[in-house]
Amino acid sequence: MHYLIVPGLNNSGPSHWQTFWTKSLPSASRVFQHCWDKPQKEDWIATLDEAVRQLKDDAILVSHSLGVVTTALWLLRAKQQGNLPANIKGAFLVAPADADTVDVIKNFAPMPIEKMPVPVCIVGSENDPYMTPERTKFFAEAWGAKLFNAGALGHINSDSNLGEWEQGRAFLAEFEKGLPL
Repeated sequence: MHYLIVPGLNNSGPSHWQTFWTKSLPSASRVFQHCWDKPQKEDWIATLDEAVRQLKDDAILVSHSLGVVTTALWLLRAKQQGNLPANIKGAFLVAPADADTVDVIKNFAPMPIEKMPVPVCIVGSENDPYMTPERTKFFAEAWGAKLFNAGALGHINSDSNLGEWEQGRAFLAEFEKGLPL
C-alpha cells in the first residue's frame, strides 16, 4: 500500500506527524502545493489530481486540515467526472478544517456534504479550533466515514507535539483492516 500525504494550509513542518509519516511509512509520498499560505481551491485540487495520477500502486490518501477538504472535493469531482482511479482504496482524514467558517480558507466553501466514493475515516479532536466535534460528527455521517476520537489534541498538528503519533498509526491500521483490497 502506498500512502499519499496531503498536507493542509502552510504545509506540515518538520515536527508535524505527517512529516514523520512521510519518512517512516514503508511507501509514502507527499503532495506539494504551489502556494501554501494563500491556497486557491482549483489549484489545490488540480495539484492533488496530478499527484494521484502519478501513483502506480494501491494507495490511501492521508490528509490533514485543508488537505482533508481538498481530498473530499477531489474525490467527489473524480466520481462525478467518472475518472476516479481504481487504485485509490481509501482516505484517512485527520482534523478537517471547516471551510464554511474558517476565514482564511473560505474560498474552499461550501464544505461537501455527500457520501464519499471510497471508504473514508475522520480522526477528530475534542478541542480543535477549526472544527467543532459536532461538525466533525456531521461530516463523518454525511461522508459515510468511520469516526475516530483522538481526545483533546487541538488541531492534531505540530502544536500538538505528537512526533510519530502512534495513536494515529493505530487508527490508520484499524481503518486499513476494513478496506476492500
